[in-house]
Amino acid sequence: MPTGTIRYWAAAKAAAGTAEEPYAAPTLADALAAARERHAERPEFARVLARCSFLVDGDPVGTRAHTTVQLAEGGTVEVLPPFAGG
Repeated sequence: MPTGTIRYWAAAKAAAGTAEEPYAAPTLADALAAARERHAERPEFARVLARCSFLVDGDPVGTRAHTTVQLAEGGTVEVLPPFAGG
């Protein structure tokens, strides 16, 4: 099973209570489900995650189903909440 790092930014970092944590998951959907479970005591985390966009190894996930996004060994998932301002 691939392992790597999930990095949280801005509101996602605040909701998770950490800037990054490891993943051990074959797909983005699996990594996010494990993160939701790990942070179940922080209800704001799931709400923020639902509004986020994601980069996997620098590539935007966009509208692809998270179950189809394969994670690589040593990869990085960036969790980007919507940004305001200009």
